Amino acid sequence: MDKTAFYQQLYKQVAAIIEGEHDLIANMANISALLFESLEYVNWAGFYRREGDGLVLGPFQGKVACIRIPLGKGVCGTAAATAQTQRIADVHAFEGHIACDAASNSEIVIPVKLNDEVVAVLDIDSIEYDRFEQADQDGLEAIVRLLEQQAAS
Repeated sequence: MDKTAFYQQLYKQVAAIIEGEHDLIANMANISALLFESLEYVNWAGFYRREGDGLVLGPFQGKVACIRIPLGKGVCGTAAATAQTQRIADVHAFEGHIACDAASNSEIVIPVKLNDEVVAVLDIDSIEYDRFEQADQDGLEAIVRLLEQQAAS
């Protein structure tokens, strides 16, 4: 199955799981579990929630993680501060990278917005370098938009 078809199927699964549920944290928990189980070569999948001038650990699947990340620091903090997806082929080359798990080599972080304000980020780490392609970014951004729509309704 090509990645576009894979993400279309994953999108449908997320839609079915979160349908009718407006609690953002509950939906983040189930989305984290689904992504962790569905994506290959991923060692962490979850959310950091915006709290004041930083991010705090939210629902996730994987090893123990950093609890707090300042805005603008690391890949997650940069995504939250800029409100832009960060797709990093080699996290060790990313200035200011925060290594919660030394086994992680690439990462994608997608801001979650409500009312045009970043309220969280979806963070996915991989043991492979350059794991995430444009097709992954497009598919995961679509899933985040679905989460945003459900939380806003």
